[in-house]
Amino acid sequence: MACTRIDVALSLLIVFSVSFRGHICRAADTPSQPNLIVVMVDDMGYAGVSCFGNPYFDTPEIDRLASEGMRLTDFHSSGTVCSPTRAGLLTGRYQQRAGIEAVIHPVSDHPEHRKGLQLSETTFAESLKAAGYDTALIGKWHQGYTENSADYHPQNHGFDQFIGYHSGNIDFVSHVGDHNKHDWWHGRNETHEEGYSTSLINHHMLDFVRQHATGIRPFCLYVAHEAIHNPVQVPGDPIRRTTEHWDRWKWQEVSQQERIEKYKGMTMPIDEGVGQLRQLLIDLKIDKKTFVLFFSDNGPSRDFPSGSDKLRGWKGEVYEGGHKVPAIAWWPGRIEAGSISHTPLISIDVMPTLLSLSNATMPDKPLDGVDFSPVILNQESLSPRPLFWASLSNNGSRAEAMREGRWKLVVKHPGARPGSFENAKIELYDLNSDPSESQNMADIDPQRTKHMLLQLKSWYKETQQTATKQIGGWPDK
Repeated sequence: MACTRIDVALSLLIVFSVSFRGHICRAADTPSQPNLIVVMVDDMGYAGVSCFGNPYFDTPEIDRLASEGMRLTDFHSSGTVCSPTRAGLLTGRYQQRAGIEAVIHPVSDHPEHRKGLQLSETTFAESLKAAGYDTALIGKWHQGYTENSADYHPQNHGFDQFIGYHSGNIDFVSHVGDHNKHDWWHGRNETHEEGYSTSLINHHMLDFVRQHATGIRPFCLYVAHEAIHNPVQVPGDPIRRTTEHWDRWKWQEVSQQERIEKYKGMTMPIDEGVGQLRQLLIDLKIDKKTFVLFFSDNGPSRDFPSGSDKLRGWKGEVYEGGHKVPAIAWWPGRIEAGSISHTPLISIDVMPTLLSLSNATMPDKPLDGVDFSPVILNQESLSPRPLFWASLSNNGSRAEAMREGRWKLVVKHPGARPGSFENAKIELYDLNSDPSESQNMADIDPQRTKHMLLQLKSWYKETQQTATKQIGGWPDK
């Protein structure tokens, strides 16, 4: 009888040992909380890198990332300019809900100057921090000037560490912002750190990864590059901006070849940084438990040779060229190397995807974005849904767009009262047959046009009425 008990005990021990060992193997192969790295570049158009059709020069390291991961060929920014896209990315909701529709302007008496990300918003950094992540932002914030409200500081929005700048852009050498103040910070401390800003961002990015590679907590690193935003400066160029003087680069006064060389000179340090990041993750043996997402915050500035000649529009416009951007997802062993997805995605999808990958709790406020992990991990499609864009320029003029499947509605307001749809110019395009948005079909298909316009108006009204209250803004918006 005793022998039987021993046999049973041994059998159970073997079963539990095998089961436990198997559980450990699965956990090691599929980490429940992978490291998360989001790399967002500034003002890079759809053809800004060679794997997306750059005709001028190669970007070998970004191409390598794509060859080992997935190219997302129909990825869009939720905004057409800096601040709105960042607000949408951080919150997983259309940025209109956060009350950030336009560039947070550097001029103190501009209607958009005093706006910023309010404490009532929940960012992906806050959600991930609550889930046990170490978090950091390195680079551009552009979610409010702290002299207007200390609440706007990124460390009040879930980021444990912040190295970078608050304004829309800084001189790459002097680090003077577009508000004529020195703007480079380590946390809450203004820091005079010498170096080309892209190189500094790369340096601190790699340093953060090294410091956190062996920690017991996973990390989320948000890298927001300044390049290829103006001022136009490549490594070795002189200071163009001080607190007293701006030396503005004028594209109109240089040849196309000179433009391309400047564009290349600003892009290659980003490419090198991506390569250094990839290699560091491999060397530290954390590549298989690290998800990397690379994309741009909006389309290219006009006259900057970064867009695609197949797309209409630029930064600040709701045509495809203003918001269709290159995007790459990389996670060795989880994302199939060399894969491609043509599923329509938008940058507000990033937050729910990060939270899903990390098993973090979704915030109380419902998100507009959707989890696209099934797309990148299993090459599945997402359920059809409408996508919306709204652009508010520095002079208060508006334009909106909506996409439903292959169809794109564009609404422009050349003389409309703010907040209304009076005198709006309506355009309808079939993106499958007309990706350059050159053949307006609004009069040819009036029923579809009417149906989509009603949806767009409803979305616009709802996001305006429920928007977080901000300081300032255009009257009767």
